[in-house]
Amino acid sequence: MWENTAGARDALLRFLKEEMFPQLAFTLKWGLLASIIAFMAGSASAFFLVALDWVGEVREANPQIIWALPLAGLLIGYSYHRYGQEVVKGNNQLLDEFYRPAQTIPLRMAPLVLAGTLATHLFGGSAGREGTAVQMGGALSDQFSKWFPWVAEDRRILITIGVAAGFASVFGTPLAGAVFALEWLIIGRIRYEAILPAFVAAYVADYTCAEFWHVHHTPYSMGEIPDMNLTVLLWLLPAGIAFGLAGRLFAKATHFWSALFKRISYPPLRPVIGGLLVAIIVFVSGTTKYIGLGVPTIVEAFETPLPWYDFLAKIGMTSLTLGAGFKGER
Repeated sequence: MWENTAGARDALLRFLKEEMFPQLAFTLKWGLLASIIAFMAGSASAFFLVALDWVGEVREANPQIIWALPLAGLLIGYSYHRYGQEVVKGNNQLLDEFYRPAQTIPLRMAPLVLAGTLATHLFGGSAGREGTAVQMGGALSDQFSKWFPWVAEDRRILITIGVAAGFASVFGTPLAGAVFALEWLIIGRIRYEAILPAFVAAYVADYTCAEFWHVHHTPYSMGEIPDMNLTVLLWLLPAGIAFGLAGRLFAKATHFWSALFKRISYPPLRPVIGGLLVAIIVFVSGTTKYIGLGVPTIVEAFETPLPWYDFLAKIGMTSLTLGAGFKGER
């Protein structure tokens, strides 16, 4: 009897020591780190969103400012050429450090992409905000790798946390932010040890932006959502294929413009030429509908049918803007 009791006690102690305590330590460690990083990334996104609204209002109130887009392109291009050679690859820099760790992602990535994106939007470029938030989150989170003796797997979790926090806070979508980081960094596969930190970071970052700083996102009124049935499913299948093809077209178009502009040997001149092309297209077309974030068009799409060519025009303007070297997505 006593032998059985002693054996059970030893088994319990061994379980606590080898299983329970390491899991508890892992949860506490990454929960705390994810919360700290998420607060930083959420605060950065809050500032970014407020500034983005302001520059958009200034541009729409002063459309003639778009003629200064080539000058803004020169400043952005020169800034990256002079001070941002290590971070010019943007999102690809995060992927490189995730798969082939070499050095800590320079902190300058965050202010450079922030300033570059705001300048792009202020002077009439067609761009987004996802890449900016992801790069800020990734750069901020990876700074912790300077201060602690991380192994490679731990550093990958750090970058995952930053990406999840940045995406979630800039769009107000914590679930999508966590899943995006887990799948994007693993190219379709989930890294299981990063699941908890990614979700903690995503929800804390979203709370920081929306509730702590009171920076809220644009609401989209979708109306009544139809019940899921065979008819709806049959419509969703071709719609999903169309969305995928549109995404592929955008990626191919961006790579086309990027390859074309790389023929210009001096990098700072690329966004100058690209900015001039965008400005000419805007004034020839007589509309600013296809520059900036495009949020008003998204809102309008929920209320009334839009011209069939709107998506092609937006793809063309955004791929040209980003391919020339402006900031906002990549």
